[in-house]
Amino acid sequence: MLINIFEGILIPFVGTTLGAACVFFMRKTFSKSVQRALAGVAAGIMVAASIWSLLIPAIKQSENMGTLSFVPAVVGFWMGILFLLALDHLIPHLHVGSDQAEGPKSKLGRTTMMV
Repeated sequence: MLINIFEGILIPFVGTTLGAACVFFMRKTFSKSVQRALAGVAAGIMVAASIWSLLIPAIKQSENMGTLSFVPAVVGFWMGILFLLALDHLIPHLHVGSDQAEGPKSKLGRTTMMV
């Protein structure tokens, strides 16, 4: 059983690591338009994953509420949005290709704010 848990954690870890390594090592070989297109594909995949793996199952779990079964999912969705907006305003950060930091003023370096 322990080996199954280890494999279950290792498979997504290796996949994520390989994907990040490809982007890290090949980032200078892609044109800006290809980079934007790949970022758009990644964003679309994440939106689809959140809908099919999170929102739809949340609605199905609350089917016993009848016509209001969507309410817990909508409330949780908006709580997540508001949480991320709060983090965006509270944590100093720097976007790729930008020289101006966002969020509160800090003395953090460029690399730290990018992370």
